[in-house]
Amino acid sequence: MNEARGQLAGKVAMITGAARGIGKATAELFAREGATVVALDINEDEGALLQSGAHDIHLRRHDVASETSWAQAVAWVVSQFGRVDVLVNNAAIQYEMPLEQTSCEAYERVIRINQIGPFLGMRSVIPEMKRTGGGSIVNMSSTAGLGGLPGMTAYVASKYAVRGMTKVAALELARDHIRVNSVHPGLTDTPMTQRFSLEKQAARAEATPFGRAAEPMEIARLIVFLASDSASFCSGGEYVCDGASTASPRL
Repeated sequence: MNEARGQLAGKVAMITGAARGIGKATAELFAREGATVVALDINEDEGALLQSGAHDIHLRRHDVASETSWAQAVAWVVSQFGRVDVLVNNAAIQYEMPLEQTSCEAYERVIRINQIGPFLGMRSVIPEMKRTGGGSIVNMSSTAGLGGLPGMTAYVASKYAVRGMTKVAALELARDHIRVNSVHPGLTDTPMTQRFSLEKQAARAEATPFGRAAEPMEIARLIVFLASDSASFCSGGEYVCDGASTASPRL
């Protein structure tokens, strides 16, 4: 167990999609803040880089869309570290295509990972969090969970669902001292956005009020706050981190 001091000292955290992007930054920052981190990702090769540092990060291959994988992951964490204090449901995928061209298979794959994954994750850790007196669940939504984006029907649908599930869970689990919040990043410089052309990336960044994309660590710092005891009365909230992009209606 990590004995370092920090905002998350003594906490055991599970983070999905931790091999890169926001998940990687979050895993690294959690560890620096004193948490014992279980980094969950289906991509073990990229995730292996997380273990090269001196921080307390433990990589485990995990399929967020599988009930069996969730049961095994939680059981392993409890057997190794005795508890689960924090769950960050971060894993997600994104397809960009017009609605009329979106296949049912593509739509269902996005929903399976982005929506059913967090549902299974929450359901899996609740008994352990109840057993130890509480915890914090942070569900990664998006500004796409606050408004539509052309060409991203499945992604937007999944992120709206995460936003709604978060509120239900927060209400149901309040008396069990389990806090549940959603985080809504705007444009962020991650592999998900880097797949677009440099010209498109630059145009999207310039269109934001800040004139740039967020760095993953800027999102990670918000997640750390929600996971920490500093957010002890925060539950059911939508925490937007988008450089003012949603501050004004798009006319």
